[in-house]
Formats: sequence, C-alpha cells, structure tokens
Amino acid sequence: MVKKILKRIKRGKKSILSANPYLLHKKEKGLVKKSFYFPGSNGKAVLLLHGWSTTPYELRRLGGFLNEAGYTVYGPLLSGHGTVYTDLENVRYEDWLRDAEVAFKKLKKKHQKIFVGGTSMGANIALCLAKERKEVSGVILMATPYKIKFEKTSALFVKMLSGFKKYHKKFYPPTFGSSTTITRLISYQKYPLKNLLELGELVKKSREDLHLVKQPCLLLQSKHDHIITKNSLDKLYEKIGSKNKKKKYIEKAYHTFISDIRNEHIFEDILNFLSENK
Repeated sequence: MVKKILKRIKRGKKSILSANPYLLHKKEKGLVKKSFYFPGSNGKAVLLLHGWSTTPYELRRLGGFLNEAGYTVYGPLLSGHGTVYTDLENVRYEDWLRDAEVAFKKLKKKHQKIFVGGTSMGANIALCLAKERKEVSGVILMATPYKIKFEKTSALFVKMLSGFKKYHKKFYPPTFGSSTTITRLISYQKYPLKNLLELGELVKKSREDLHLVKQPCLLLQSKHDHIITKNSLDKLYEKIGSKNKKKKYIEKAYHTFISDIRNEHIFEDILNFLSENK
C-alpha cells in the first residue's frame, strides 16, 4: 500500500505526503482550529486524538495521508481547545475521555474496524479508550507520557502556584526547536494551572491496568523528548498486555514530532502497521 502511494507521487500526482507542512499551514490557517473528517473507501477508520493545548491540525497531514490509502480518518476537537486558553480552565480529564467515546461511536456507525491513535495527551486518551472498548482494532501511540518529567514535584509546585495565579505562560527550552514549528504555531501559549493538574490525572489513569490493552500497538517516541520521562516508551511497551506490539524511537525530533518534521518514514510506519493488522 505504501509503495503504491509513493509511486503515485513519483508520477507527479498530488499527495499530502509531498506537501511541505509549513507552506501547508499558511494555506490552511482557516482549518487550524477545526476538527477534520475524511471519508474513506476501504471500510476501515482511524480516530486521531490531538495533544494538550493544541488542535487536531497537528494530525491533519497524517490524516490526509491515511485517507489517501483508503481509510476514513476523524480528528475531533477536544473540549477546551481551539478557542482561547481560558476555556480550558474548568475542563476535566473526563470530558476528554467523553469526547473520544463520542467520536468512536460516530465512526462505529459506519465502520466495523476502527483504529485509535493519538499524540501526547491524545495517546493517553487512546489508551483509556482501548481499555474500555475491546472492539478497538489497534492503537497508535505517539509521544505518550507514562510519566511526565518531575511529575510529583511539578504537581506540588503547580498546586502552590495556583494559590497566587490562575494562568501561566508556556516555557520552551532551547532544545524544543524553532519557534515556527507547527505545534507551537497552533497551540495556546498560556494555560490554566488548574487544567495542568487534570492532564496529570489523565496520565495517571492511562497507565493503570495496562495489561487490559490487548489490541495490536505501535509505540513511537522521540529520543529527545523534553516533556516525558526517558523510559516512558519502554515502560508502556513492557506493561501493555498486547502480544502484537512494536516500538520505535524517532531520531532528530522533539516531543510532538508528527507535525513538525519531514516525517514521511513515520507516516509509512503507521500505514504499514494498519495494513499488517487489517
């Protein structure tokens, strides 16, 4: 399947695979804060879940690529996102789980086989959904926190800080990369401290009872992730109950790598995973 798409590109036909993500972003600014739904032709669907404080746009290019291969792809906008950062303030992590459940049911109406993928927080939600919904056909986990770096210390600091202020500006270490990366361009640049604690609760919930995840799993993580613990990938791989699981570290990438680099090889890995588990 992947070879067919690559041959089509070489013959000069347009494909999302050959699009420059930065030029694409300039053309699609009106789509940045919206969900996407691409109807497919092969009877199978992929639900893609975005990360915390960002939007489905970070997964849109991947969604377009998978749609070219025949899959219906749905990227819903999660509660509190795609508007203004203050809208996150009273959102609970259960709201995000409910969003994913509603999206899954929408796909279930027309598709027997549904894969679920996510990046960062979206991957934590995907894990929770896979534990609850045994009919999930496979799980794609990108930049998934098993634990966030300095998790306990950070939670205590946030609780103390929230007594003095409600919102906090994001800090990007120099190792994060260019300020023009897609994820930074589309994300909130401030966040409610209260909601950061909800993210922490979701991460904790997602790592509980991982033996219940029996579906085929593809796990991807950057070697230079500045957000999650270095052993997150290995811990998840070890504890997930699936007998069919693959893991891969991504070179020269940062935390949310799916939208920000020339990542055709990752797209191909994901499509191969879907094809192998059809």
